Amino acid sequence: MVFVLAPLLLLLLSGSSPVVRAADHGDGYYTTVATSSLKPNAIVCLGHRVTPPANRSWVPVDLAHGPCSSSLDAAAPSVTELLHRDQLRADDVQKRLSNNGTDNNEAPGQAPTSENDAYGKAKIAVRVGSRKPSMSTQADSELGVVHPAATTGSGGAGALLPGVVQTVVLDTASDVAWVQCVPCPIPPCHPQQDSFYDPTNSGSYAAFPCNSPACTQLGPYANGCVNGQCQYRVTYPDGSSTSGTYSSDLLTLNPTSSVNNFQFGCSHADQGSFDPQAAGIMALGGGPESLASQTSSTYGKVFSYCLPPSPSYLGFFILGDARVASSRYAVTPLLRDPRAPATFYRVLLRAIVVAGKKLDVPATAFAAGAVMDSRTAITRLPPTAYRALRAAFMSSMRMYRTAPPKGILDTCYDFTGVRSVRLPKITLVFDRDAAVQLDPSGVLYNDCLAFAANKNDAMPGIIGNVQQQTIEVVYDVAGGAVAFRRNAC
Repeated sequence: MVFVLAPLLLLLLSGSSPVVRAADHGDGYYTTVATSSLKPNAIVCLGHRVTPPANRSWVPVDLAHGPCSSSLDAAAPSVTELLHRDQLRADDVQKRLSNNGTDNNEAPGQAPTSENDAYGKAKIAVRVGSRKPSMSTQADSELGVVHPAATTGSGGAGALLPGVVQTVVLDTASDVAWVQCVPCPIPPCHPQQDSFYDPTNSGSYAAFPCNSPACTQLGPYANGCVNGQCQYRVTYPDGSSTSGTYSSDLLTLNPTSSVNNFQFGCSHADQGSFDPQAAGIMALGGGPESLASQTSSTYGKVFSYCLPPSPSYLGFFILGDARVASSRYAVTPLLRDPRAPATFYRVLLRAIVVAGKKLDVPATAFAAGAVMDSRTAITRLPPTAYRALRAAFMSSMRMYRTAPPKGILDTCYDFTGVRSVRLPKITLVFDRDAAVQLDPSGVLYNDCLAFAANKNDAMPGIIGNVQQQTIEVVYDVAGGAVAFRRNAC
């Protein structure tokens, strides 16, 4: 999809998200939200609120530890723990952008700490590997799973079916995708709900030789050579890591879309604590190893996702053009800086509007730019901008009881006995007047203002996934743009 970088203020006039049963209040600068709708339904998955775009490559997205998640028996971390991990994630992103750290990879053997930000939020289920038709399962028949190769040519005995289901976390700030592979003893591997991917059962698996171009391009993720096979290692913010053989195999997104020779890390060892709901990471960063880069010849280095407003609903992930009219998007250019790691997708936030009033924040406060991140939860703002936002929000919410801070969130409320909340509408305005009004689910997190301040204005901001909820975010990497469409899921 090629977007025209022009002002698209239509999104400011769009309606509120129906998930919170919101209604405009008075002058249209406020939204009245039922407090019960701010809490997810812990029992029932309500599916898609909005039909996903008519793109053949779309995959449902679910949020961890909710009724739509494929794994319900893993205990959800506490709010305190989640916010602590979120700060680790934000610190790592900003460290790497400041050129004080390496590209998400530390020295091999670094000792892990007790937590890990791999408790990611948005997950998709894909299939890795291939099987002969004689190995098909009842689940395959019920899902209508057929590899495209089986429907072309002569088919027959040479046709292959997709392999095992693997639940992976979407990560726009990582470049190397990976899943756990047999042999993978526990420990050092982590327990997972999905069956372990066994490369010996796949008819399309291959390990990269050490002198192969794919191995050479791993750069800081390279981890030597074992029995002539290329080894990789990726370390995460708290020191937790994954390592194993750099490989390729068939990746199946859905019954009609697949990626041949998909390159990924076949992990045989983890260090640290990983979420049993996920088998690995689907890396979507700007580096050459990511899914977006590997599929550029087919999908034009374009992908998008829409994160649902709560774990009670489903969103979507799409490779390629979503086939939605470009006039429905607010578009801003990607920032280009050869000194910054290619992994990150950076944009320029220009202004913030609260209850119809633009905050008095100098342009210099936003000069460091901001990273779009699918796994950081809470948006980080320059302190100058955050103080102005906090003051305006508190002024609009002065009729409600305040509550003690929760970790990094310092503006919290006690809605006990309150049936509905009158929230000021918040709009983020990016470069080229790309104005994006946040859904109510993107304003409050656990009854707190879902923003936090950086240490200083010189640090880059981060647009977190809470603020991205219900918005389709399109990464048109080849076209140098990021686009936003409200009420998309």
